[in-house]
Amino acid sequence: MIGTFFRHGSNAILALGIVGAVVAFVIGAVPFSLVGALIGAAVFFVSEYTTHRFLFHAPPSKIPFVLKLQHKLHYDHHIDPPQIDLLFLPWWFVVPTVVVYYAVFLVVVRSPALAVSLAFGSVCALFYYEWVHYIAHIPFNPVTPFGRYVKKYHLWHHFKNEHFWYGVTNPSMDFAGATYRDVDSVDRSTTVREIWRGM
Repeated sequence: MIGTFFRHGSNAILALGIVGAVVAFVIGAVPFSLVGALIGAAVFFVSEYTTHRFLFHAPPSKIPFVLKLQHKLHYDHHIDPPQIDLLFLPWWFVVPTVVVYYAVFLVVVRSPALAVSLAFGSVCALFYYEWVHYIAHIPFNPVTPFGRYVKKYHLWHHFKNEHFWYGVTNPSMDFAGATYRDVDSVDRSTTVREIWRGM
């Protein structure tokens, strides 16, 4: 199970980046800010929702190359949710995303060291996101009640209705974005597998 996780997507790269950052913090090469890391994680959890809802569920592009990216990044994942190769974000998406996180943090705080802690928090949250997403789609029953709930909550998005439950790691932004519903109150979508047809 763990071996499969590290063989796909950008998970090994993320893990190496996290370990490298921890080593840099421990040896004092870069000062560490716990508050910065927590803020960076919170920023990721907001972007997890907004990226999923507004980018990955964007209407199909008329540009063939962009449409191909839409299928690769998310549309095809809805077609075949358990397909391991479609579960994880590819390195060519993740690496630029991490660079953008760092650049934005640097522009905002104007401190390279603090920007590293902020980006570190975002990367840790992204790694956690990939793990939670993986567990949601494989035949594994999470140990904790929260884990079991989050798995069920994410699968509603894939098997009940693609217009709700955009969060993956937690439902907080679904409440904020008015996309959380009691599952029994929502009709099953006929386009939950081919989401571009429901746009």
